[in-house]
Amino acid sequence: MEKLTREKIDYLRSPVAIRERCGQLYDYVIKGESQFFAYDLTRLEEVADYVTKVMRDEYPNLQIPFHSRWQHFTAGEIPRLSWLNQKLARLTAIEKAIAKYDLAIISVLLDAGAGKSWDYLEKETQLIFTRSEGLAVASYQMFCQGIFSSDSNNPLQVDAQKLQSLTVEELAKGFQVTADNPLVGLQGRLKLLQKLGEVLLSLPEIFGKENPRLGNLVNYLLEKVENNQIAATDVFDGVLQGFSGIWSGRIEVDGVNLGDVWFHRAVVDDGLVPFHKLSQWLTYSLLEPLQELGLEITNLDSLTGLAEYRNGGLCIDLGLIKVKNPDILSHSHSVTSEIIVEWRALTVIFLDLIAAKIREQLDMNSEELPLVKVLQGGTWTAGRKIAAELRKDGVPPLQISSDGTVF
Repeated sequence: MEKLTREKIDYLRSPVAIRERCGQLYDYVIKGESQFFAYDLTRLEEVADYVTKVMRDEYPNLQIPFHSRWQHFTAGEIPRLSWLNQKLARLTAIEKAIAKYDLAIISVLLDAGAGKSWDYLEKETQLIFTRSEGLAVASYQMFCQGIFSSDSNNPLQVDAQKLQSLTVEELAKGFQVTADNPLVGLQGRLKLLQKLGEVLLSLPEIFGKENPRLGNLVNYLLEKVENNQIAATDVFDGVLQGFSGIWSGRIEVDGVNLGDVWFHRAVVDDGLVPFHKLSQWLTYSLLEPLQELGLEITNLDSLTGLAEYRNGGLCIDLGLIKVKNPDILSHSHSVTSEIIVEWRALTVIFLDLIAAKIREQLDMNSEELPLVKVLQGGTWTAGRKIAAELRKDGVPPLQISSDGTVF
């Protein structure tokens, strides 16, 4: 690959690039040039109707929270966040935000696909959880138990020293992994966390010098506050600056890890298509602790929808995306394959169209119903619902081979 300029790398890390490059693949499909997918825009109204009904069922007053990790921590209608606030009661407001960043970041980074054979039994409640909720509850409990802290006197933190020394046995125990309860990508998650520890040490300007920890990102972001406001795009930029180096096996240019960026031959210039799914979801998950500090979040809709299997599955299951060859639904595909890159790109563009149609139906604007709330209300929930209606175990229509670091 030709050498990319710093300017081009910054571009590929921007929401503008995500929409533009995904838009190229959307046009490619519309022109009928894709060998994998077609589309049916006549289904857009029906998809919006389906999602709107799900939103009204889930949130009758349409007071929808952000699509963030914090929603998963209340799985089973258990007040875990109240429990957490009690544990953090003696801390200052900034210290509480730092601890909440520790929890949110580690939990998001552990939230790749769990697989259909894994579940988690929460001892405190005796409730069993699977998939994203199971990973959320498990990581919440591990955090509260101090598994990610090297300091027994300060268990509620995630620091570099502990991340680097974390073992597969500790992670397996925390997630209750056994031969009969396998978790997809366990080794991938461990490598990710160990690499994360290295990155914390390498970026003292973001994560602190004396005790590098995830939550110190709060202090870095507070420097970007103006007039008691912070842009969601500034939080996203901070996430990419801080965490792009943790991803293994990704495209690197001049020592710069591009992260969730993939190749497709139909994309002009360099063929690169950025998604930054996990980084954007992490960004969405870091906004609420900032709001608790009294800050106003601006530029919310500059970020994009999330190119993942629930949103993408919704589009296939309701006929917005048409599969040209049904055989591709019968086996799994690498995240590097053009099939998956195209599917994810179409998902990003269709999420914008679905959101616009829903706002039209509800007579709401983008400030009243930003994309981050449409996702929560919303397309992600609807994608899971339609999958459960159509297939045993609620698996998505198109299968992805996961290493535990993408979805």
